[in-house]
Amino acid sequence: MKAGNQTRVLEFLLLGFSQDSEHQHILFELFLSMFVVTVLGNLLIILAISSDSHLHTPMYFFISNLAFTDVCFTSTTVPKMLVNIQTQSKSISYAGCITQMYFFTVFGVMDTFLLTVMAYDRFVAICHPLHYTVIMNPCLCGLLVLVSWFISLLYSLIQSLLMLRLSFCTNWVIPHFYCEFSQVLTLACSDTLISYILLYVVTGFLGIAPFSGILFSYTRIVSSILRIPSARGKYKAFSTCSSHLSVVSLFYGTGLGVYLSFDSFSWRGMIASVMYTVVTPMLNPFIDSLRNRDIKRALQKVLGRTLCVQ
Repeated sequence: MKAGNQTRVLEFLLLGFSQDSEHQHILFELFLSMFVVTVLGNLLIILAISSDSHLHTPMYFFISNLAFTDVCFTSTTVPKMLVNIQTQSKSISYAGCITQMYFFTVFGVMDTFLLTVMAYDRFVAICHPLHYTVIMNPCLCGLLVLVSWFISLLYSLIQSLLMLRLSFCTNWVIPHFYCEFSQVLTLACSDTLISYILLYVVTGFLGIAPFSGILFSYTRIVSSILRIPSARGKYKAFSTCSSHLSVVSLFYGTGLGVYLSFDSFSWRGMIASVMYTVVTPMLNPFIDSLRNRDIKRALQKVLGRTLCVQ
């Protein structure tokens, strides 16, 4: 790499977690195991839902989409990190960095929209149970997912195009384990005002608007549950939302930890990033299966058939 300004650098350097070679083997095994658990867990959820006709409902349709998004989300960062650890390399190409940022944003935004759509689904199920099948029809469910994909892809494309117009100087070191948008922006030597406006205004909107939708839905849900006369009825109604509430709390809790951490390369910032990008997608299938009898039953059938075949 030659010194001086250039529109496109050859590669960036990802510092990762530790400069100590003794820790690399432990880090590799740790993240490889978490990645395998994440992929297998979410694929099992998708397989269980697709193979059981009783689970072909809007709620499980959204859960399977969330599981697919989680697999893709963690796959944008962890495989490259594992390759770098194994090869003792810290480099990522310029094109690879832009691509990683693009897909990381796509699936991150998609997660927020899916969680919002799932909250709306629970709102309709509890507050308007007699009209649930009419309101949450297959066309609307498909449309909600398609609109979520469209917004996620469009925003990520605009973000990537703005990144492509930037020029970089002699500092190509990213103090992170993946190409994080704000980290890369700090390396640019050209005007980044538009990019920062996009980062804080649009990203803030895409974070606040879905979260506001979730809060509104659950405000109405809680109000409806409190009007149910029997304690058993209240428990049954709340139990249908418990797994989704757990996933929302985990996703937004770790996400806020990442974006409220001013020093991303501090151990606190790095741990928050790992929780957000690796641990949350890994735990989601366990939350869905452990707190949902229907998915438990479907998983037992899938695993039972697999064992019989073997």
